[in-house]
Amino acid sequence: MSEMRVVGVRVELPANQPILLLRETQGDRYLPIWIGSVEATAIALEQQGVKPARPLTHDLLKDVIGALGRRLEQVRITDLQEGTFYAELIFDGGITVSARPSDSVALALRVGVPIHADESVLSEAGLVIPDEQEDEVEKFREFLDSVSPEDFRGAQPG
Repeated sequence: MSEMRVVGVRVELPANQPILLLRETQGDRYLPIWIGSVEATAIALEQQGVKPARPLTHDLLKDVIGALGRRLEQVRITDLQEGTFYAELIFDGGITVSARPSDSVALALRVGVPIHADESVLSEAGLVIPDEQEDEVEKFREFLDSVSPEDFRGAQPG
């Protein structure tokens, strides 16, 4: 299992489909995951440090977890079946809840817990970006710096 960090989200054209990009913290593989526009917005807002006037769904879930006296310990991207990624929320006391990776990452960012991906998922869907393509990653980061949450409104998951 590899720890991952969120590179960011972007909208892939011409399909206008948001993509979540994760990278191994101790490796060179990237994991792109197609996600919905609502989740893309939630991730982008948190990465940009934008606090909405009222809690979004992932903020609410964070507050509910705390109010119930539980602690989210980590998020795991566990499987890939027929193009669909699967994840789990791992809580204190050994409690595990199945979740979508996009929701899991949005929550992990808010709570500040590690994100892991199973080796089987990285073997199947992970991408190694050669050194000559590192400038593409830098372009992606520049895009993330210039994107706003409104850019994700109206995108339909595929």
